[in-house]
Amino acid sequence: MDMNLPKDPVLLLSIVNTELRDYYPSLDAFCEDRLVEKELIIRALKSIDYEYDSVKNRFV
Repeated sequence: MDMNLPKDPVLLLSIVNTELRDYYPSLDAFCEDRLVEKELIIRALKSIDYEYDSVKNRFV
């Protein structure tokens, strides 16, 4: 995972959702720009029962 992203899933959730809301039209765009594997983020946030909603463009 990107060294600038936290390993703690709750902190990761906050940062990713904020970035998606403010700067990125999709999770794919976020991952491409930040050079992170999408599956790593999905897996980390699934561990705290959050899943990506592409319509809302956020983890819910």
